[in-house]
Amino acid sequence: MFKYFLIILLSILFSNSSLAKDINIQENINLKFVCNFEKKIIKNSEYNYQTFLAKDLNEKDLDKFEIQSKQPETLLIKGLTLFLSESAKLNVKIVNNDVVLFKSINKENSYSESGIIDRKTGELIHEITRNIKTENSEKDISFYLCSKKNGKV
Repeated sequence: MFKYFLIILLSILFSNSSLAKDINIQENINLKFVCNFEKKIIKNSEYNYQTFLAKDLNEKDLDKFEIQSKQPETLLIKGLTLFLSESAKLNVKIVNNDVVLFKSINKENSYSESGIIDRKTGELIHEITRNIKTENSEKDISFYLCSKKNGKV
């Protein structure tokens, strides 16, 4: 199942780049999730894409993860990180019946955060990239399993 989720993610990212369309809000939503942290992949000077399970890290679950969208181009992400919550302008905003995809880059283009949630399975992938312009860029890729508050995703 995870393999299919990554294929969907990559196809959305590549089709999005080829069409140069970074905003596609197809529906209005107001969803609240509770997400359980599952694992993290870390790439930095110490680890080269090494995977750590939840039991190996001191990571917290997401108790108040919220997604709000309004057609034609409003998308708000709350409860994942302060950077995304305070980011008034997400660079990539895609909301459809299957997925919500978002990405934000700081003004200096040295830090970015992106994420995708599969609305059918509740799988959430959150990626943080630091030092983008350097050879020593760092990545943290976190995986969560989410359920809608008061129901299924």
